[in-house]
Amino acid sequence: MRTDHPTILPVIYLAAACGGWALTSIGAPLPWMIGPLIVTAAIYISGLTTYVIPVKTRPAGQIIVAAQVGLFFSPAAFGKLVELSPLLIGMAVAIAACACLTSLVLARISGMSIVPALLSTIPTSPVEAAVIAERLNLLPGPIIFAQTLRIASIVVLVPIAIYAIEGWPDRSAAMLSGEVEPLRIMTLFAAAMGVALLFRALRISNPFFLGALAASAGMTAMGVTPAPFPALILSMAQVLLGTWLGSTFRRSLFVSAGRMVGSIAVSTLLFLALSSACGLIAAAFAGMLWQDLVLGAAPGGVTEMALTAKFMDLDVALITAFHIVRIFLIVPFVPTLGGWMRRLEQRRLRS
Repeated sequence: MRTDHPTILPVIYLAAACGGWALTSIGAPLPWMIGPLIVTAAIYISGLTTYVIPVKTRPAGQIIVAAQVGLFFSPAAFGKLVELSPLLIGMAVAIAACACLTSLVLARISGMSIVPALLSTIPTSPVEAAVIAERLNLLPGPIIFAQTLRIASIVVLVPIAIYAIEGWPDRSAAMLSGEVEPLRIMTLFAAAMGVALLFRALRISNPFFLGALAASAGMTAMGVTPAPFPALILSMAQVLLGTWLGSTFRRSLFVSAGRMVGSIAVSTLLFLALSSACGLIAAAFAGMLWQDLVLGAAPGGVTEMALTAKFMDLDVALITAFHIVRIFLIVPFVPTLGGWMRRLEQRRLRS
């Protein structure tokens, strides 16, 4: 079997699923995402295959996860989020400041200029960062690599860190599904898919997550409660996401990146430390659970952090809201922020 032929895809997914099963058997956090991510990354970094996982597999996983997350947005949850809007906005501004500081450090230790360093650091999706990079006439490859490495690292590190502090709970009952209602499940999926496609047509950021989330949350808030996806379907969606994320780690990138890999790793740890500090401070002042605020402040992708929140039985609606507010407050202003930081760098070089 050729390792660059589409027939290799089922083998990759089988290996990824085995990774998820292995982590499930030891009670690891977020096993069906982290397991496939680690296994697939190992396959691609070792050079066993060069087959490109179809990018359309990620939206399929995002739609299922987002639709499931939207079921947490009850009328009471919406009221709570409106009440906490100053905290959500304040946290977004604080994380933007942490991103700017981290990008300055990344630029200094990696030799990158400030704008690529900012795009490599700012908490958004790799695709969105690449689009902005192309708009600013920058090479998107290193930025996509940095963003992917950051998200993957945080997906692995944050749940394990919280488990290490809180203890590893028994998750055996979490995978048990209630009664399966095919018609209501199909209604949920159809609504999520329809609004996701509408968001894409309107060129809204991260359409397959935000569109599906809007559909599901809107139905739930209006009292139309669709049936949740069975645990097996949700696990399969996580395998899709973890496999795609792991497949972006190519051997050639690690060989050519050189010092950049270490620089990105250091800057990711710094960003995670700064954001966690913001979450802990906010939790102390607001009298809220530190786990919710730390996960809400974590500079990971909204899909991955929503999954982590659901798996860890945290406040999914609140944590998702933190990340969505951050997306809409930060991403539109990244070019402006990049221009401001570029002028700051030029003044520093002239002095």
